[in-house]
Amino acid sequence: MGDSSAKKPPKLPIPGRRNILITSALPYVNNVPHLGNIIGCVLSADVFARYCRLRGYNAIYICGTDEYGTATETKAMEENCSPKEICDKYHSIHKEVYKWFDIGFDEFGRTSTRQQTEVCQAIFHRLMENNWLSENTMQQLYCETCQRFLADRLVEGTCPTVGCNYESARGDQCEKCGKLLNPTELSDPKCKVCRNTPRIRDTDHLFLELPLLSGKLEKYIIEMSMAGGWSQNAIQATNAWLKEGLKPRCITRDLKWGVPVPHDKYKDKVFYVWFDAPIGYVSITACYTPDWEKWWKNPDNVELYQFMGKDNVPFHTVMFPSTLLGTGESWTMMKTISVTEYLNYEAGKFSKSKGIGVFGNDAKDTKIPSEVWRYYLLTNRPEVSDTLFTWADLQAKLNSELLSNLGNFINRVLSFIAKPAGAGYDSIIPDAPHAESHQLTKLLAENVGKLIDQYLDAMEKVKLKQGLKTAMSISSEGNAYLQESQFWRLFKEDPSSCAIVMKTSVGLVYLLACLLEPFMPSFSNEVMRQINVSPENLSFCDENGEISKAKRPWDFLPAGHKIGKPEPLFKELKDEEVEFFRHKFAGSQADRLLKAETDARKIAEQLKTAKLSEGKTKKQSAKAVGSTKAKASEAEISISRLDIRVGLIKEVQKHPDADSLYVEEIDVGEDSTRTVVSGLVKYIPLEEMQNRKVCVLCNLKPVGMRGIKSHAMVLAASNDDHTKVELVDPPASAVVGERVAFAGYSGEPDTVLNAKSKVWDKVQVDLHTDGELVACYKDVPFTTSAGVCKVSSIASGAIR
Repeated sequence: MGDSSAKKPPKLPIPGRRNILITSALPYVNNVPHLGNIIGCVLSADVFARYCRLRGYNAIYICGTDEYGTATETKAMEENCSPKEICDKYHSIHKEVYKWFDIGFDEFGRTSTRQQTEVCQAIFHRLMENNWLSENTMQQLYCETCQRFLADRLVEGTCPTVGCNYESARGDQCEKCGKLLNPTELSDPKCKVCRNTPRIRDTDHLFLELPLLSGKLEKYIIEMSMAGGWSQNAIQATNAWLKEGLKPRCITRDLKWGVPVPHDKYKDKVFYVWFDAPIGYVSITACYTPDWEKWWKNPDNVELYQFMGKDNVPFHTVMFPSTLLGTGESWTMMKTISVTEYLNYEAGKFSKSKGIGVFGNDAKDTKIPSEVWRYYLLTNRPEVSDTLFTWADLQAKLNSELLSNLGNFINRVLSFIAKPAGAGYDSIIPDAPHAESHQLTKLLAENVGKLIDQYLDAMEKVKLKQGLKTAMSISSEGNAYLQESQFWRLFKEDPSSCAIVMKTSVGLVYLLACLLEPFMPSFSNEVMRQINVSPENLSFCDENGEISKAKRPWDFLPAGHKIGKPEPLFKELKDEEVEFFRHKFAGSQADRLLKAETDARKIAEQLKTAKLSEGKTKKQSAKAVGSTKAKASEAEISISRLDIRVGLIKEVQKHPDADSLYVEEIDVGEDSTRTVVSGLVKYIPLEEMQNRKVCVLCNLKPVGMRGIKSHAMVLAASNDDHTKVELVDPPASAVVGERVAFAGYSGEPDTVLNAKSKVWDKVQVDLHTDGELVACYKDVPFTTSAGVCKVSSIASGAIR
């Protein structure tokens, strides 16, 4: 990765060479990336960057985390920390995930830097000077409850597009139909923080005058989409925007976390994240080298390739180019855009918010090597339509393509060469004069030559899936060549032909290591180790004659070269492992946690039973039946009997007939909310109850409280003298409706707790907060899919 301690000097454009600047859409710092994010952006760009380096092009790959904007500010509010702390946490997580996936950035930076502010503000000043910005009063949604203007992503409502009507459209874009929106266009808008209906209020903002820039923009799009061979989905998304007619686009927002607007009238505002986020490509390059302008203001000598998912297209083909064109400066404009559709998971969509699918850290935990994940994702790259991840397909690709085709070919060749003299070549590559006159070898060379041309054509056009498929076809040709030559017979019957076959085949092994390095770098490194050639020598350049050599594969490695020790390259993925992973990653992350706790409980019970039975005779066991039953009955009263769930307070008001009581409507994951009455008025202000996640005991018998029946209980902690009470808070990203788990305690809860057996009373005495403010039963934390539940400040408090 580009951030390693032994950092190389930054590369700069070289006259006369192909200088290629590669970016992938900056991942947002609000969650762990899932496989769909990885293939959609960073992995695809990494493959192309590695290909460019392999070909000897002067290429750099720039990426980083997108850190400003509403989502960060909101998450910081939820987690009671600063936006910077949120960004530091997730930047580190992203970096680790990409490192494991062998993503080779030249620079992996972030947008919350001094350089971002400087570049962003400089571009803004140029746009102001050139009169491409206008001031306007716009109507924006204002939440009276939260006392703030609501940024686009803090508003949800129904998409106004005819035929869409998606009910969870964001204020800036509908995820279902892809249409860009203004929050005021939504039907039935709600504040995402408190779920109340905001009202429209006037506020002044700055706008980029896209209609005035449309002439310059359309000229750029027409020329570059042809020259750069834009993918069809990119062209369609861009044309859809242009067809609707460009409108002035607001570039400022009423937020604190962002690049400040350098204008007296707007000094309390920041730039809209989609104005400043693409500028992050430039500022991260400025962190890479102070001579960043040699990359970004050098259109005659630098080609810009950008990789992203389909939802990001208009911002890169319309907004960002318009911004750069409006400065009047000579910017390096995007030449080629590579866009992916969606990768879906088993039966549905990957979802960060719902925790559905396989995430970057999950992939590492499976112990399936990173090159296998890379290969599978790239063979499934959704280039023209959505594709589907399934565990069975991953198994099939690994076992039949990587193991049986690629691994088998390489291992057969190297193992035979490594055999001792008399049975093989004692690890020394044999000499093979006149290989081109060997008919079978000549035919192989012709077929490989055609495949090399197809590979290069596909990769130059950024058709990565086709490039990978073509490289794998060379392995298939190699296997067929070995089989048809019957080299094991030739070794005794026709040694000179056998030498030709083996020298040619080991050349193919080297060739495959080259061609597959962009896709599976750790695989290629291992192959190079096994053939005893430094991985740094991997190259496929025209000027080095390697393209023509590939059509004469017997010339790749010299006679007399000693290879290393051959070892298997891939391990079979068995049916029972596939079933295990499918089961493990089924449902949401919340479901997985509960299943893990159930399994842990079963093991604990088995161990407990084993211990009880130790040293007992059948007679003793018979005598103890009565007492054992009594003890079992007693032991059954535990936290597992309680149905404690993560709830979300949708509405709250004071009880009409009791000053100390609140009446809440709480979503606990059922078809309708539950009415709950809580004696919290004296301790917690009304506004702090709004839209708050809480822990709710759901299986108490409903009880009337001053004329209103309460159907659950909100759990809270109190200090010794009950002068202070605080709610037990689940993590902000916990799933509403998920059952709170307790390690070592599982099983289905009672439908309704029996008042006579006093289950709640007996369990409650063991509910408390510990010294770290974690809510516990005995010494076991309240646990959700997103982490443990805590209180704000009450240590060693009782929970009830």
